[in-house]
Amino acid sequence: MKIVFYSPYFPKHFGGGEKYLLDCISALLERGKDEVSLALPSQDFLTEEKNTIIRQKYQKFCAHDLARLKIIATPLGTDASFWQKLMWTKKFDVLYHLTDGSLFFSLAKKNILHIQVPLSLNKRSIIERLKLKNYQLKNTNSYFTKNYVEKFWPVKIDLVHQPLVSLEEFPKQADPLKHKKKIILHVGRFFRQLHSKRQDVLIKLFAELIKTNPKLLLGWELHLAGVVEDEAYFKSLQNLAKNLPVVFHQQLDRRNLVKLYEEASIYWHATGYGLDESKSPSAVEHFGIAPLEAMAAYCVPILIAKGGHKEILGDELSTYLWQTDQECIEKTLFLIKNERERAKVAETMRHRAETFAPERFNQLLFKMIDV
Repeated sequence: MKIVFYSPYFPKHFGGGEKYLLDCISALLERGKDEVSLALPSQDFLTEEKNTIIRQKYQKFCAHDLARLKIIATPLGTDASFWQKLMWTKKFDVLYHLTDGSLFFSLAKKNILHIQVPLSLNKRSIIERLKLKNYQLKNTNSYFTKNYVEKFWPVKIDLVHQPLVSLEEFPKQADPLKHKKKIILHVGRFFRQLHSKRQDVLIKLFAELIKTNPKLLLGWELHLAGVVEDEAYFKSLQNLAKNLPVVFHQQLDRRNLVKLYEEASIYWHATGYGLDESKSPSAVEHFGIAPLEAMAAYCVPILIAKGGHKEILGDELSTYLWQTDQECIEKTLFLIKNERERAKVAETMRHRAETFAPERFNQLLFKMIDV
């Protein structure tokens, strides 16, 4: 089969959506049954030199072997005519579209729509209803996204395809604290728009922790890792963190990011801070791949109680969600003071992460592609 993946976010972004799509592509390449392509919006021919640079960047980001990935140009997302776009889609057996909210008509034999963001869009017009009907299968990355898309668009979502965590990257440990250091970690892109990761909030919380517990926090550091997409915002964070033991990691490759996960003891996340998720669902975490990877690395997450975080932890581990600054601080202090308890919780978190293994992800992917 000829399968093409298209996302308007490639090749400029390096986030959870890009990792999800590359996980799909890698699984199909490993299966070896299909011709798999990644389409980039361009009306010009893409040179092999340019494609190699793109592959290398994303390979560094996700650690998949993308040497066999075919990168092609598509008129989608360009100023090309409606007919040019439509006839281009006719070449494929399966077209897998990760949308930014925009839709298009396709003549591929099978069209799959993947929705990552619970955008409050009105898709009730006749033309939008027809476009939606053109996709034989519609899925989301989380039940959180599903609920809001079904409410706002509205459209029936056929299934939820949650991202995976690569357990091979995070080997099981007999002692969950073996490699751990006095590190509180956060992983996320540095940007202000849409679902900002709110690293500013984390720096302020860390400053308050140190101020109120100077002896206990001696030697502890806050590490913030991610791609810088907003230089002005990043510089404001550096200024905010002056004179604090805060370490910034820009453009980490996958190997060093995994090492950082393995060394960190606690993981923080504050996306959606100060917002009402029922009014601004797109501004909170839609799923949360980074917290899940932290869990796989025996790093205990303390997550803001919004969006996909509740889904990741489930009812069993909901005690590690927080609503207020004080709750975040208290839960963090408890783990810092009680190393034995932290080890037990880390084991439980690892076990929970294993439910998001590649096997389950791939099984559902192949079912969507083949049925």
